[in-house]
Amino acid sequence: MKKIVFFIVLCTSLLGFSQEKDMALQESNNLVYEGNELISENEFVSAEMEYRKAISKKSNNAVASYDLGNAYYQNAHFEEALLRHAEAVEFADTKEQKHKAWHNIGNTLMKAEKCQEAVEAFKNALRNNPSDDETRYNFGLAKECAKKQQEEEDKKKDDEKKDEDKDKEEKDGEDDKEKEKDKKEEKDDQKNKDQQNPDEGDDKKDENGDPKDEKQDQDKEGKPEDQKQKPQQQPGKLSPQQIKNLLEAMNNQEQKVQEKINAQKTKGVKIRTDKDW
Repeated sequence: MKKIVFFIVLCTSLLGFSQEKDMALQESNNLVYEGNELISENEFVSAEMEYRKAISKKSNNAVASYDLGNAYYQNAHFEEALLRHAEAVEFADTKEQKHKAWHNIGNTLMKAEKCQEAVEAFKNALRNNPSDDETRYNFGLAKECAKKQQEEEDKKKDDEKKDEDKDKEEKDGEDDKEKEKDKKEEKDDQKNKDQQNPDEGDDKKDENGDPKDEKQDQDKEGKPEDQKQKPQQQPGKLSPQQIKNLLEAMNNQEQKVQEKINAQKTKGVKIRTDKDW
């Protein structure tokens, strides 16, 4: 992302705001003061220890969380800074405290290049103090940064889409070339076979020279039994069908003869009636 030069002012300590005057809070604020002295001398590790002691004395001390967040910010520990400033917002007693905490949250998010989130943080800061010029200025920078980030994100998506479409077109083209190559190889193979077996090649063509339909040129052995050509009858031999017909005819004739004999038995012996002359 193209870096945007922006002006950020880190709001200073909240110690000037009134808080409940109890012993724990007083001890906590004293430790915060020690931490601030150490951080001004660039003694970050020692200052961090004092701020943590202050928070342990008074866990809801918004000043301790806020100043520790600033210390983290100045030493580029941005995630820890966000956590402590969020605590400061939670424990803040006044709008001014919330304004400063939200302002610094926005600055921290800008450092992390989370511009859209920074826009929302500065909005919250302005809700608590609309007249702060520094917050308004940083708010405008955050909006410009967020817009550029969105444009770059959209462009990246468009480029990825174009790359995907290009890859798909190239793949489709390669597939088409592969298919054409396979067809050509198949055609060449068939041509070689025809040259090696010219008679076989002619058998596969009709009288017009066109290829015959393979289904119509199947071997007789591949056809069903009832579609095979009937074998020709050899001279002097009866076919199975002729034998069957002959047996049926003989059986019918035998049946008629038997019926005639039975009829004669029922009528009795015939008497001759011829006269002598």
